[in-house]
Amino acid sequence: MNAQVPRSPADGLATVPPHVPAELVFPIDMYALDGVEDGYHEAWKAIQDSGVPSLVWTPHNGGHWIATKASLIKEIYSDFARFSSEIILLPKEAGEKYTIVPAQMDPPDHTAYRKIMEKALTLSRIRDFAPEIRAIAAELIDVFVNRGYCNFSNEFAQVFPVRVFMALAGLPLEDVPRLLEITSQITRPSGNTPEEMGISLDSAIRSLHNYVDPIIRERRGQEGDDLITVMVNSEVDGKQLDDDNARGLTSLLLLGGLDTVVNFLNFMMLYLARNPEKASYFAADATNIRRGTEELLRRFPILAESRKIVSDMEYSGVSFKQGDLILAPIALHNFDEELNSNPLELDLHRKRVSHITFGAGHHRCVGMNLARIELGIMLEEWFRRIPKFQIKDGKQPRFQSGFVASARNVWLEWG
Repeated sequence: MNAQVPRSPADGLATVPPHVPAELVFPIDMYALDGVEDGYHEAWKAIQDSGVPSLVWTPHNGGHWIATKASLIKEIYSDFARFSSEIILLPKEAGEKYTIVPAQMDPPDHTAYRKIMEKALTLSRIRDFAPEIRAIAAELIDVFVNRGYCNFSNEFAQVFPVRVFMALAGLPLEDVPRLLEITSQITRPSGNTPEEMGISLDSAIRSLHNYVDPIIRERRGQEGDDLITVMVNSEVDGKQLDDDNARGLTSLLLLGGLDTVVNFLNFMMLYLARNPEKASYFAADATNIRRGTEELLRRFPILAESRKIVSDMEYSGVSFKQGDLILAPIALHNFDEELNSNPLELDLHRKRVSHITFGAGHHRCVGMNLARIELGIMLEEWFRRIPKFQIKDGKQPRFQSGFVASARNVWLEWG
């Protein structure tokens, strides 16, 4: 990949700031990665393998930095004193609209709200719910197992984690289509310019708030163990959680529950369909599923968050200015060969699996225990019924990069 130095915004690209050296400018668009049509993870890895520096600047999406090495990416997620979560979504015009508590907060303000989410998503609560998770997975697979094929994206990935989450949150299934449309616009906002993307995201956030507001009012002061009731009746510093923060926590919970696991499952099953020897490992013994979980998580990261530079500083040989934005794609952490050799290979005997698929630092995903349990149960129920499968003839998956990457149109068939 060759450096490119745009000098004016006339072509839709940001002007290069004076503190950015020309040799660090690369035209990388996180929403339209070169080669993404052949695979999201492969597209990020191709950038990393092209010899780009550990820190580069792109004129796309308003202009921002990108970290390309694991050590920098993990530090960016962990060091809130220098890299603030005030803007976690690019471009800036969209990130400023992403005002969802506590996603855009830093410690110590962030801490109390995270504890509320942790209380709602305790490991014991999720384990108690495991039989229902298993029943949902089995029911969905049994619908199509004798048919010999399925649209995995639509019939399972987009249904299984969503049904699990809706049950945990005490929400009706008929609301799912509306919520999926909203969450997709938040994680992958439409628009051809930063301003248009900001408008799309702002509209989606408002729609999400309009959805959760009556639910919050209804569950205030009520007893119940669903996730939303537990959260909205919690306290911060001895005071009841106010409406704005209850709205933010509930919205963040919906975003995490309705988009991320869906796309992870699509990427994972697409890979296993293309690599039957890997699928055979899981089909051979349920113990292998537990052994292979962390490697699966390492191989299919889908999140790429940004951070805001808190103050002017020199960092890793680069001059940052206060307010600069820096993207830290988790794929580039997990695929750094200094951490994981042959990283695009799903190595089910890898001795040391190093990943930050759930993030790092104070914003590490509070739903990671739920995601791990969902993954294990889903694979057990799938391989119990369908030990061998492949991509359905004539069907091509579609990929989209962004804040949360997506895979769609994953069709599978079996004998």
